[in-house]
Amino acid sequence: MNEEMKSLQKNETWELVECPPGKKPVGCRWIYTVKYKANGSIERFKARLVVKGYTQTYGIDYTETFAPVAKINTVRVLLSLAANLDWPLQQFDVKNAFLHGELSEEVYMDLPPRCMVSEKQCQKVCKLKKSLYGLKQSSRAWFGRFTKSMRAFGYRQSNSNHTLFLKKQHGKITALIVYVDDMVVTGNDPEERKALQNYLSREFEMKDLGPLKYFLGIEVSRSSEGIFLSQRKYALDLLQETGMSGCQPVNTPLEESLKLCVEPNQVSTDKGRYQRLVGRLMYLAHTRPDLAYALSVVSQYMHNPREQHMNAVMRILRYLKNAPGKGILFAKNVNHQSIEVYTDADWDGALDDRRSTSGYFTFVGGNLVTWKSKKQNVVARSSAEAEFRGMALGLCEALWLRLLLQDLGYLSRQPIRLFCDNKAACDIAHNPVQHDRTKHVEVDRFFIKEKLDDKIVELPKIRSEDQLADILTKAVSSQVFSKFLDKLGMCDIYAPT
Repeated sequence: MNEEMKSLQKNETWELVECPPGKKPVGCRWIYTVKYKANGSIERFKARLVVKGYTQTYGIDYTETFAPVAKINTVRVLLSLAANLDWPLQQFDVKNAFLHGELSEEVYMDLPPRCMVSEKQCQKVCKLKKSLYGLKQSSRAWFGRFTKSMRAFGYRQSNSNHTLFLKKQHGKITALIVYVDDMVVTGNDPEERKALQNYLSREFEMKDLGPLKYFLGIEVSRSSEGIFLSQRKYALDLLQETGMSGCQPVNTPLEESLKLCVEPNQVSTDKGRYQRLVGRLMYLAHTRPDLAYALSVVSQYMHNPREQHMNAVMRILRYLKNAPGKGILFAKNVNHQSIEVYTDADWDGALDDRRSTSGYFTFVGGNLVTWKSKKQNVVARSSAEAEFRGMALGLCEALWLRLLLQDLGYLSRQPIRLFCDNKAACDIAHNPVQHDRTKHVEVDRFFIKEKLDDKIVELPKIRSEDQLADILTKAVSSQVFSKFLDKLGMCDIYAPT
């Protein structure tokens, strides 16, 4: 607590003033937390002064609150490039990051509990000059201050992700990605990385955490073979908390050919517990594409879960027990600029509303970087239409990846390879004639046709048994599931040899 107060005073976070008439100061309190290392041991004890932001009034104490945070997809693309190009990955943390944000609004706060002030000053309030944790606008204020500093040092924000800052000079590149106060720096310019570190240390109170090991709850392991991402500790903690650490493991997250639906006579289950479990599992999906389809299914019943839905969630936990350390390996590949997309759709798959499910996997330089399994917004009238919507969804993601690689200076001259196993959908994409049967997917059709004409995308043939995105649209057998996971680059470095 003393350390926190010293840093607040050093930062000139507030000044003591008389409370102006008509102004109501917001409250504050101390929050105590224990910080743990990746291996579960205690790192330090932490006390933080937090404003009771829920007492703020919109238009008086705050206006805009949104601040962008790094897309986990962008982080994976950077890690894939780092693995292929042998770039070092360095992690930094800003001490008391939110205290650096400059407030544009007039905010008054009560004196902190146990704050030692004279009797005269006891009746005064704190007029905030810098942001504090708990304020609704603190993340926006901090990001604005950080962006200003990065631009002043010659960095520019990426068009595809505003939390990615880039600097190119002498044919070399340095990239910094920030998630609130956690930063990862990479690139092939060691001198610029050192200069950036020195500059940030002068601007903010920085902590050099060394090579990237643990980021946003994701464990990062590096070897000569590549970079491995997993959430083993998170998975084991989840199994421990749910009492499933001694359960019987299974080989797939969903039973083969299982179709969940809402049945009126089904027994209801604990809604709060169901929502907490699915929410916890969703965070695991950052490094577990094998859970994507199962989670997209169980999350559709959050508002009114029944017993069969809870059983499906418990099966996902039993699947986790099978290999809690499973994750993605970004291997070292020669062709690090190529973009490949596998798209698939399960027509008429949902029993409740007969909508189809789309799924895609995207690869950059041979490494899996993004994926999605999502129920379509409208009912498709044919399998070709369902596949066509899936193709459009995957192509949008690939175009975003192309823009990101262009920003980084590694745009491939090769067209995006989009793999779809539905011949009718591919024929419609190539066919310039508009038919009555395809007019309801006209926008998607013209979108894909335009990219085909511009040679941005190509549609190579692929057999249905080689379609990786199959596991994102339906519950498959354990043999098929295991075969596809190997092709996706998923492995378990913690498994006994």
